[in-house]
Amino acid sequence: MLEKIDLTKKMEKDEYQRRISVLERKLAQLQRVCRNLNIPIMIAFEGFGASGKGIQIAELIRPLDPRGFEVYAVKNESEEEKKYPFLWRFWTKMPEKGRIAIYDSSWYRKVLIDRFEKKAGEKEVLSAYDSIQSFERQLTDDGMVLIKIFLCISQEEQKKRFDKLLARKETAWRVSKKDLKRNREFKKYKRMNEEMLQKTDTDYAPWTIVEATDRRFATIKIYTTVINCLSAEIEKRKQEKQEEIMPDKVLVNNEISETVLAKANLDCSYTKAEYKKRLKKLQKEIEKLHGELYRKGIPVVLGFEGWDAAGKGGAIKRLTEKMDPRGYVVHPTASPNDMERSHHYLWRFWRAMPKAGHIAIFDRTWYGRILVERIEGFCSKKEWQRAYKEINDMERDLVNAGTVVLKFWLHIDKEEQERRFRAREKNPDKQWKITEEDWRNREKWDQYEEAVNEMLIRTSTEKAPWIVVEGNCKYYARIKVLETVVNAIEERLKNKGE
Repeated sequence: MLEKIDLTKKMEKDEYQRRISVLERKLAQLQRVCRNLNIPIMIAFEGFGASGKGIQIAELIRPLDPRGFEVYAVKNESEEEKKYPFLWRFWTKMPEKGRIAIYDSSWYRKVLIDRFEKKAGEKEVLSAYDSIQSFERQLTDDGMVLIKIFLCISQEEQKKRFDKLLARKETAWRVSKKDLKRNREFKKYKRMNEEMLQKTDTDYAPWTIVEATDRRFATIKIYTTVINCLSAEIEKRKQEKQEEIMPDKVLVNNEISETVLAKANLDCSYTKAEYKKRLKKLQKEIEKLHGELYRKGIPVVLGFEGWDAAGKGGAIKRLTEKMDPRGYVVHPTASPNDMERSHHYLWRFWRAMPKAGHIAIFDRTWYGRILVERIEGFCSKKEWQRAYKEINDMERDLVNAGTVVLKFWLHIDKEEQERRFRAREKNPDKQWKITEEDWRNREKWDQYEEAVNEMLIRTSTEKAPWIVVEGNCKYYARIKVLETVVNAIEERLKNKGE
């Protein structure tokens, strides 16, 4: 791709001034329209050192309302950021609907500078490419306008610009030894960029290569690219028919629906004495293992789903009773608030993921997209159907970053649920736990059961498995959860470093 770029392209000053004033007015107008239509925008600038990313970003934002955008200068990962999957810092910098985020260097740093400096090995680079492609697909599927701009200059032009910066005390600090090394080994670094462009130039997130030798030519091309992308998205939104979101009837083959939940033996139980004996031993193990996780920097994600009144809260309470409270967080997941609804549905969960050595426990999870949102019609059929892959990709990224991921479905039968509902109604201390919505959800038991079976089949993987917990006996359910967590952590600690 880069070999065919004509880096001699130039634009005269008169033509530039004539065109830029028109483009600036158009871009400012499009920003307002995108804000009104709740269109989120991400613009990523990549390119060779000294190609002018900072200058071009400054040119691009000049006509924009500063209240509607934010610019991020992406440098080396901080010590805090290193404790998370590498895309975490970009998920947390994602713009809400109607706003613009501009990145001076981006998530491609992992496969470019980190790779060149041998901070990322070839296996890690290949994994990063998979993660990047999934990341961009998820964003654009959700309505993000993703514009990727690569500024290209020659080795000679880069050297000339570096020399000019180094000649002045005020600008010499902008050129590092690593910049100079990449210039000396320009061909090698260029090949890495060429590979990156080829691997990640997709129909949903294409690259625009900008000939950046002449600043004026580059500015006009960038403006034109951004304006064309925003105009196309606005036209697309206007032409799309507003489909009324209706609850989709869940149709799952009976053969599938009988393969998971129907196999759970709900007669499993422990006596109170057996329960107390096992609980005491397991909690001691959890307490010890929690310390080991922290010392070895291993993050853990535990997700709890299940029927209403299935015992999620009780299991979480017994799991955390002996843990150091400084090392874990329990996230109760409710309906998304206005800020959360203005982002991709996974955004709020990425923000809550644990750093190295910590545990995040989710009481209800990202699986709401393919359960309650699917059944109740809070998202479109297209949205929940693509969520299976989006969720698998997110969990894959967590596991690849060294996270232990376990997902529990607490299963009870319909009769046991009704018994627990009645008991809550009669107990003044527990009446707050039962609502009209619980009874209403119960009426859709069959639809939820079919959706759960499909979820368990399509999102249970070897490294991020679903564990169906037989929950008619609360004692048995709590012990199974603790045993599963202990075994998984012990296995991870044993394999640490392999």
